Amino acid sequence: MILDHQGTFCIIPTGNRSGKFKLHLRTPGPVGDFYKLLKYRCQERRFMKDARTFVLLKIPSTGLYYTPTINPGQIWNKYLSTAGGKGNRDAASSKLLQEKLSHYLDIVEVNIAHQISLRSEAFFHAMTSQHELQDYLRKTSQAVKLLREKIAQIDKVMCEGSLQVLRLSLTRNNCIKAYNKLKLMATVHQTQPTVQLLLSTSEFVGALDLIATTQEVLQQELQGIHSFRHLGSQLCELEKLIDKMMIAEFSTYARNDLNRPLEDDCQILEEERLVSLVFGLLKQRKLNFYEIYGDEMIITAKNVIKQCVVNTVSQIEEIDTEVVVKIADQMRMMNFPQWFDLLKNIFSKFTIFLKRIKATLNTIRSVVFLVLDKNQKTRDLEDTLQKSSKDSTVDTEVAYLTHEGMFISDAFSEGDLPPVAADTTSQRNTSPNSEPCSSDSVSEPECTTDSSSSKEQTSSSVTPGAVEMMISDDMKLTDLELVRLANNIQELLYNASDICHDRSVKFLMARAKDGFLEKLNSNEFVTLSRLMEGFILDTEQICGRKSMSLRGALQSQANRFVNRFHEERKTKLSLLLDNERWKQAEVPAEFQDLVDSVSDGRISLPEKKPAATEERKPAEFLVVEGQKYATVGTVLLLIRIILEYCQCVDNIPSITTDMLTRLSDLLKYFNSRSCQLVLGAGALQVVGLKTITTKNLALSSRCLQLIVHYIPIIRAHFEARLQPKQYSMLRHFDHITKDYHDHVAEISAKLVAIMDSLFDKLLSKYEVKAPVPSACFRNICKQMAKMHEAIYDLLPEEQTQMLFLRINASYKLHLKRQLAHLNVVNDGGPLNGLVTSDVAFYTGNLQALKGLNNLDLNMAEIWEQKR
Repeated sequence: MILDHQGTFCIIPTGNRSGKFKLHLRTPGPVGDFYKLLKYRCQERRFMKDARTFVLLKIPSTGLYYTPTINPGQIWNKYLSTAGGKGNRDAASSKLLQEKLSHYLDIVEVNIAHQISLRSEAFFHAMTSQHELQDYLRKTSQAVKLLREKIAQIDKVMCEGSLQVLRLSLTRNNCIKAYNKLKLMATVHQTQPTVQLLLSTSEFVGALDLIATTQEVLQQELQGIHSFRHLGSQLCELEKLIDKMMIAEFSTYARNDLNRPLEDDCQILEEERLVSLVFGLLKQRKLNFYEIYGDEMIITAKNVIKQCVVNTVSQIEEIDTEVVVKIADQMRMMNFPQWFDLLKNIFSKFTIFLKRIKATLNTIRSVVFLVLDKNQKTRDLEDTLQKSSKDSTVDTEVAYLTHEGMFISDAFSEGDLPPVAADTTSQRNTSPNSEPCSSDSVSEPECTTDSSSSKEQTSSSVTPGAVEMMISDDMKLTDLELVRLANNIQELLYNASDICHDRSVKFLMARAKDGFLEKLNSNEFVTLSRLMEGFILDTEQICGRKSMSLRGALQSQANRFVNRFHEERKTKLSLLLDNERWKQAEVPAEFQDLVDSVSDGRISLPEKKPAATEERKPAEFLVVEGQKYATVGTVLLLIRIILEYCQCVDNIPSITTDMLTRLSDLLKYFNSRSCQLVLGAGALQVVGLKTITTKNLALSSRCLQLIVHYIPIIRAHFEARLQPKQYSMLRHFDHITKDYHDHVAEISAKLVAIMDSLFDKLLSKYEVKAPVPSACFRNICKQMAKMHEAIYDLLPEEQTQMLFLRINASYKLHLKRQLAHLNVVNDGGPLNGLVTSDVAFYTGNLQALKGLNNLDLNMAEIWEQKR
């Protein structure tokens, strides 16, 4: 029996009948409860194999367990001494208590023995069942042994050979993989020497492909191999070195390409080398390499101008380079033909320079577009494979079986594999129970080596100028990056045009500092303008975009030229007008040729023919489209000046608007100044004329009409050269035409006013009396004849008739007023007869004048109408 923490004892029989028990008291407890607990424990005991020995199993909430046997006497003495209290009572009472406990112990032993006797039959039955069970186990063991012997015989006869074959096949496959691994390691070991060899021949793409393939093999096939633990970092450093080498190589190429002698040869320098460099730079994502080329363009453009100036100066003996050291000063010492030839040479060099840049940049852009096209084809192929994979019914188990050591695509084309790989695959498929390979042999080494060699062949098979180029698949550039790079390269071509224009502008400004360009005459400036316009058009055709710097400089110089051109001619016109005596001038043959050259609205100055001109005499009139114009020398020169304006617009289209404004100003100036001199009588003081005659007035009117005749032609000439949005400027010609017509009308009115004052003076003294014709009418007819004589040769017949009709109307008005004053009426009386005779004399004389015979005078209007 076991005593728990509440004071329960553990009593174990020793097998003798001495009445002694091995007791173990855990903790002291109340003596009065001892028997009850002992009795309860004995009822709950379980028997074990030995009938003489038993233990009590665990009872709920008691925690009983077996303890080693100890001396019971010590236990009882200790327990009794503790239970006795603090003071020792008399020995008698202690002895009595011990006897009682011994009696109780005997009773317990008796009860235990009785319980054992009651359970003896079950105990011996259990022992008998155990012997039978041992017999069954012995027979079973013999049957199992016999079965094992038969299975061993079957295994030896039927299975051992097949399993050995499978085992040897697996060993063979492992040996093949190990051999391929060693081959792959040997190949990888040769990577660095091979890269060095490729770099020595500038095969950057091949070197980069080899490094990328080796890195991939190290990460997938040879991961964890100790001998290659530093190779990855070494290859990374080597790749960085290749990046620097490619940048330096491209910079050297750009310098050599741009600094070649600028001859007519526009072939690309070492196209194969350029293509290889561009592919390598794209592969390494060095997308700003074009900036290097741009920097070299700026430097080369400066050197082009400097070299041209040096070469030209060295051929001019008048320039001492030892005295004049600066190149700009040497250039300023050139005259216009020398400087013009230098500028022409610079433009020619720049044209070849731009053509070379365009050829090189086009090659670079073609490489970029090839990569872009390859990306597009790759995406299309992936889309096609995805669609086909959806429609495919490939068994996933087959894919699983073939996943070891091969790509999925290789599982369906085993016929293309080497025999060793095919055998390996077939053996793997026939032994599904074989263990999968380790991670060291995920893919077949042959595939990796073949892919690496194909990449090397791709890099080395790129030929210059070829349309079909093999591009490595690991060039991971997005379409957006490639398109942006292509646009930047195209923009670089535009920048090249701008650079050439900017350097040309600086060259022009350096020469224009001393006012050289402003001092050029019209022909020289037109020649310069045409040269610059030609260069601008050439660069636009080469680069495909307009550059505004040189065009702006040309426009600025053109504006200065226009100002000087206009001021010179305006000053010349002013001097001519101030010295003009307003007499009819003879028309030299060259001016008649000049007028004849203006036909069908086309204005152009004819070429001078001195020999033919000397033989022809000057004409009295200027014939324009069949009409005769009497003119003065100033107007002849003005017509030539006007044609010079129009010709200048043809030569320099950019100054059309400025020339239109200046020409309008010139025409307005002539109109206003001639009005001041003739109508305003300014010529009396300026030239010293005694009076302004009717002939002066008629000649001035005819000159104005000649200018008015050319205004529509001039308008059409400018309209053809203006932009539609600039057509509003043509209103200047409408205003000028109106001003000229008004001026002509004022001159006509002035001529009528002269005769009107004469009529008023003469007819106010008219008296109706004999003799007939009267002196008054004789005087009027005389003055009318003088007027006709003065203007008839100057004005057309129609204008003369219209003028005399207006004079006649004025005459009738004054005569009617005088007759009314004299109370002479149309009554057929003597006075009426005298007046009729005088009027008939006037009418006869007037109609007798040349060109006025059919003039309707309507003299009946002189009489008052009867009411």
